[in-house]
Formats: sequence, C-alpha cells, structure tokens
Amino acid sequence: MGVPAFFRWLSRKYASIIVHCVEEKSKECNGVRIPVDTSKPNPNEVEFDNLYLDMNGIIHPCTHPEDKPAPKNEDEMMVAIFEYIDRLFNIVRPRRVLYMAIDGVAPRAKMNQQRSRRFRASKEGVELQEEKKKVREEIYQRGGYLPPDEIKERFDSNCITPGTEFMDNLAKCLRYYIAERLSNDPGWRNLTVVLSDASVPGEGEHKIMDFIRRQRAQPNHDPNTHHCLCGADADLIMLGLATHEPNFTIIREEFKPNKPRPCALCGQMGHEIKDCQGLAREKQGEHDQFADSVPVSEQEFIFIRLSVLREYLERELTMASLPFPFNFERSVDDWVFMCFFVGNDFLPHLPSLEIREGAIDRLVAIYKDVVHKTGGYLTENGFVHLERVEMIMQAVGVAEDNIFKKRKEDDVCFFGYFCSLSVFLQSRAGPSDGPGTRGEKRKAEDSDSEPEPEDNVRLWEDGWKQRYYKTKFDVDASDETFRRKVVKSYVEGLCWVLRYYYQGCASWKWYFPFHYAPFASDFKDIKGMFMEFETGTKPFKPLEQLMGVFPAASGNFLPTTWRALMTNPDSSIIDFYPEDFAIDLNGKKYAWQGVALLPFVDERRLRAALEEVYPDLTPEERKRNSLGSDMLFVGKSHPLCDFVRELYLTKPSEMPPELCHGIQGALNLDEEPILPDKIKFKDPQYEEGFVFKAVILPGAKIPSKVLKPSDWEKSNRGPWKPQLGFNPNRQQVHLDQSAFRALSHNMNRDRPRDGLYSNAPPPGNYHGGPYRPSHGGPSHGPINAHVPHFPSKFLSSHLKELNTQVLTAQEGCAQTGTWIPIGLFLCILFFCQTESDQMLTGIARAYGLSQIGGC
Repeated sequence: MGVPAFFRWLSRKYASIIVHCVEEKSKECNGVRIPVDTSKPNPNEVEFDNLYLDMNGIIHPCTHPEDKPAPKNEDEMMVAIFEYIDRLFNIVRPRRVLYMAIDGVAPRAKMNQQRSRRFRASKEGVELQEEKKKVREEIYQRGGYLPPDEIKERFDSNCITPGTEFMDNLAKCLRYYIAERLSNDPGWRNLTVVLSDASVPGEGEHKIMDFIRRQRAQPNHDPNTHHCLCGADADLIMLGLATHEPNFTIIREEFKPNKPRPCALCGQMGHEIKDCQGLAREKQGEHDQFADSVPVSEQEFIFIRLSVLREYLERELTMASLPFPFNFERSVDDWVFMCFFVGNDFLPHLPSLEIREGAIDRLVAIYKDVVHKTGGYLTENGFVHLERVEMIMQAVGVAEDNIFKKRKEDDVCFFGYFCSLSVFLQSRAGPSDGPGTRGEKRKAEDSDSEPEPEDNVRLWEDGWKQRYYKTKFDVDASDETFRRKVVKSYVEGLCWVLRYYYQGCASWKWYFPFHYAPFASDFKDIKGMFMEFETGTKPFKPLEQLMGVFPAASGNFLPTTWRALMTNPDSSIIDFYPEDFAIDLNGKKYAWQGVALLPFVDERRLRAALEEVYPDLTPEERKRNSLGSDMLFVGKSHPLCDFVRELYLTKPSEMPPELCHGIQGALNLDEEPILPDKIKFKDPQYEEGFVFKAVILPGAKIPSKVLKPSDWEKSNRGPWKPQLGFNPNRQQVHLDQSAFRALSHNMNRDRPRDGLYSNAPPPGNYHGGPYRPSHGGPSHGPINAHVPHFPSKFLSSHLKELNTQVLTAQEGCAQTGTWIPIGLFLCILFFCQTESDQMLTGIARAYGLSQIGGC
C-alpha cells in the first residue's frame, strides 16, 4: 500500500506513534575510526529481539539516490548497501534474529503495478533526455553557459528485479557481508541471520510476514518477542497490525517532502531543468574549495510504535451496546480491511474515497453505525463476510454524490485563493535586478503552470456514473452485466488482498483485470460473487516475470532471443511492449498520480511464446531462472553452530528450537555453497487449509499504556514534535546562544570531505577498493541556504499586509467550511524568501492541499 498520503494522515492524526531514533555515532581517535560497539545496550532504551529488513527499500536509495551523488559503479553500490545496513543495525541492535528479505517473483496481482512502474520509469527517462536536449539548445542560442554533457552509462533501476545479473551479484555480496559481520562484529555474534534473496518467490515484506506467522503458530514461539521492521511503505503498518504481536515497531527514514534537488542540466540548486538559464556556476567557498562537493544532510530515522497506534485505535473503535461481545482484535482487522478501499498495491481506490478528504474517518464512522446492524465483524482471520461489507459500501454510496460536489467546491476555493495570493506576492516583489538575472520575477502570464486537463467525467454533475463508465470502460452505464463483472473482480480482489495479509498468497495467478474501480453504490448483492480461489497455482520464474514487467528499453537484462520478442514486429507478443502509452490523469494534476493505460499481459500467450526460446538459455541463465531457498547463517559462538556442522555428516533435519530462541524450521545443505557452513532454511510447513489465527497469543504481555488524555486531545491539531527515544522522561540537552556561537567557532568548515560510500571497510574481495575511513558527515546548513533571499526590507514592510491577506483568506474559508493550517502561513513566508513561483506547487504537495478541506 505504497500511498504517501496515508502515512502523512496517520502521523498527524495519531502523533504519539512517532519517536525519533537515537543513533550513536562512531568516534575518531588519532585519525583512526572507532566503530560503535553494538553489543552494548540500545541507546533508545528499548531492546529489540528481531530486526526485519525489507531490502528493496534499501537497495533503491543506495543505487540511485535522489539527494546526493550516485555511486560510480556496482562496487560502490554494494558498499553503500552494506553501510546502510550497518547504520540500521547500530540503531536497532537486534539480539536474536536478523531477517533480510529481497523482493522475489511477485504474485500476478502485484506484477501489474510493477509493470506500470517500470514502463513509466523508461518513458520518463526518454522524456528527460529529450527535455535536456531541447533546453540545452535554447540556452546555447541565447549565449548561455552549460558544463559539458558527460557521456556516461545511465543506471537503469529496472535491473532491481528478480532474474537480473545485478540481483544475482547482490545476493553473493550479501553472503560475504553477513559472514564478515558474524565473524568480526560483537553485536552480531549470537545472531541467527536469514537471507531471503531475489530467487525466493514473494515480495520482501510478505516473506517477512510469512516467517512471523509460521513461527508464532509454533508451540515454542515467545509471545513477547519484540519485532522491528524496516521499510517506508505504508502497508508495513497494516502488516504489523495484522500479526497481532503486541510488541511491533517500524523503523523508517523521516519523511521530508520536497527536498531540494540539483538541476538535471547544470547541476546547480534552486531551480528545475525547465527554468535553467545557463548561468555560470557560482563560486563555492572563498577559494572555490567546495567545487566538487555536494552538500548532503544525513537522513534521520524514526520509530513508528504500533503498540501506541493500537492504543489510539482501541479508543476510536470501542463500541458500546453491541448485539455481540466487543472484540478489539477483530475491530483492528476490520480497520485494516477498510483502509484497503483508499488505495493499495493491487486494487485502484474507489472514486469517492480519498485519504486527503477524510475517507478513513468517514469509513470508521459508517462502520461504527452499521456494525450494530451487521450482527458481527467484517472479517475473521483474513476471510471476508461480504454481506456485511455490502452494508458499508451502500452507506458510502448514498453519500457519493455529495462527496463529488464537495470535492469540486474545495478545488474552486483552493484555486481561487492561491491565484489571489500569487498575484499579491508578485505585485510586491520589488524591483528586479535586471533582465536575465536570478532575481528577476516572472510575470503572472509567464507562469509555467500548464492548463488543467479537460475532465470529461465531471463527477460533480448529474449523470456522473454514466459518463464514468463510458469514458473509463467504453461501455454504457446501463450495461448491468459489465458493471457486475467489474464489481465481481473487485470483490475477489478485496478477498485476495485480505487473505494475502493474514494467511499468505491465496493465488499466484489472480489479478484485477481493469484500470479503474467501480463506485461504492455498485456493490449490490455481492454475497455470492466470490467462493474460493484456484488452488495449486505457481509463481512465475524470474526471467518470465522480467518478460511480464519490463519495457523493451530494458530488454538488455534478458537473453538475446527473449529480448527479440519485445522488439521484433513479427513477435506474437509484440503488443505487450508499446513504445508509448497514454497516462490518464483521472482527476489528478501530476502524471505520476495518473493511470498508465498499458495492455494487460495474457499469461497463456506469454508462456506459449517463451516455449520457443527456452532452449536458448545458457547454464548461467537457467540458474538465474530457477527458484531458490532462504539461507541461514550463524557465527561460530552460536549454540546452533555445532548442529549445523553435523548436517554435513547426517541427513537434513528439523531445527531444534531450544538452540535458537524457539525458532523452528527445516535445515538442508546448499548444493553449491559460496561459503562453508551456510545452509538452506525452510519455514515450518502446515497442511493445506490451515488457518493462522489473528489473535493475541496466550502469555503475551500487553505493553504499558503510553497515551494520556492530553495526547489524545492534541493529536489532531497544532505542531507536534516527536520525543527522542522510547523514554518519555529522557533529559534532553539544550544549548543557549553562547553555546551555539562557540560550537560554530570551533567547527572546521574547510575540512575536506571523504567519499560518500566509504564509511566502513567492505568485506571479502572488496578490501582492495578505493575506500577511505569516514571523518564524519558534512555539516548541516539551513534547508533554504542555497536560495537567494528577498531583502529584509521587503519582509518588514509587507509582512503585516501579508498576514492580513492570510487571515482574510482564513475567514473566507471558514464560511465555506474549509480551513488553512498554520503551516501554510509559514510556507507562504518561505515562498516570499525564495521568490519561486514553483513553491506554490511545493506547498500544495507538502501539505496535501489538493483540497484545502481535506488536508
């Protein structure tokens, strides 16, 4: 459920779930870096048992970062990944298990989203090169200056997909990394490490959940295990709640919207490529000593405490006078299920439900009203009671017409306000510094804002349902059979997604075969629409998935004859690989929010075409196309080590739980071990039809309550600063002005910076690389230090008038039932300082203000 708006909504509504991570830094003595001893107690004043890494959330930012220079080659990419893991390990310090899961072949329902993302990435890459060429020519014609266009091979992030050579190399490097850390890092010494690489089917986070589900169903599982899962996707919050483990925490990078990025053409900060003027680069430092350095601020991490989220939900979901006993765990499962309607990786969200418009709160209010009539909960152990869901959907359907009209009213109010504000600010910007200078202010008519695309559906006008089905599906709304078909597929999808979260993959081949969702009011008589999924389905093989999700532009990652199927006009599946495709904005403003109208892959046609080219695979390619197993690693001092060594003399065996913190599973030798004493691990197996119970286990101790009445009262309004570490009574150090002056005076600002990917020596054969020990990160400057400011005279003379304008706008919005957050006023002041028209867009995106009333 990679929906950015969901985390922003959740963290604002339930603010106390967020805790800033305390991170101990390595020290330097006489030029030698002293690493952190991770065997010591956790500085966050909490001890974690298991750490799970959703590795794709690490691989992507380490291989093609957005806020710092990219690694020069694959070696540096690997080292960057190792450093990132080391940093997470230092913060969390797990004591029992480290589980590293890389995305393997995904279910077909997920492959459609992967296909859309990869085709989009390819399309955007081509468009960027065309735009750079066009702007470069325009700048040269005006006599502008640009640095030489470097000819270098662009890193294609599509290679981060199972079956590619890159993923195979990554798996090998991680094995060496794990072995090195187990041997030399005291914090790793007694850990059990499991590596589930890209050859093992399943998405990374769902392989992790499958491990947790299967272990907690064993009699030796410790019900008070403290889990910590690393990842930025919003669905990790849902998955954590779905485990019903009382001690579950998520660690992720702190979300900072609209971080400044350098221009893709000249490399300078403060503007985008379309605004590049080709001006000479400003000197960096008195003697240009920072010419080759890029200011990089180290990303901080936060904890999301699901135990505290459970406290919030218990207060919000508790219902009195029910015709059946209230069960909080069942209500949590229903809440997770209802969140699927606002967006997930497998189904498009319903047209009337937008997170920014308070859709989840609306659903909860309807749920609490309707549940008195349903006779029970919506879900049970990952299975859906459709007749009860229908009652919820019909209640939403009644309000759909008003939702669409209110959405339009908010859009008009928002647009009118910002147009007025933009004119006000430009009219008082003061004299420019002359034509062609950075301080020049563009006229209103020169704004680069593009006209809004024509909306042929017009959901706010009568007849919206007929226009929607005609425009999006090319069928008449009176075609009841087709509408029922769409609703049936969506109902199947709801059942599939919930089963996926609570029981595992119910079908590897099911997917939603439409680009758009039906309306809530269409969910009528749905009880008999779904019976059961087809059993015995199998995942694609890695190279088969590549053929299903890659555009032709990424065909270089495939065998030659397979690649030809993507480009040869006579190929029987050439229609799967369009060179261009439409993106339907579907009521949104930006292309990345729209719907990519790609053809769906026909599995039978794909397999038939591949039968002809399978004989062309080399032995190495056949190996990459096979499905693998999880690998288990332990150090020499681990109690399980001697048992593992005996496997080389005996047959495969079940893992004794008493030697490994209650963990169970089957152990088997690796036929082609890269390292000795590394073995295959398989989770405990259960008979077909086994149901994992979504309950708190016997013996589990519910964590002490954290929330106070004041926490609940301030959770929905006003600025809020998360606490540092898990101890609410931690004494924090505060510096006065003299201390800041002393700190600034003693900082060596001219100290040269070392490489970005050299904080820790890499293991194994990477020791010979050009890596140097770190001397500490770069100093942190103000976020807008790179942007030229207006004179303070402008701010002092017009601040009062600007404040009056904002207050007037607030009063107007109050009359229409909308509101403007105080953070918006601060952003407006920042807009005045940066003299950037594009900041208006940044404000809207940062505060979720596509509709003011729903921000």
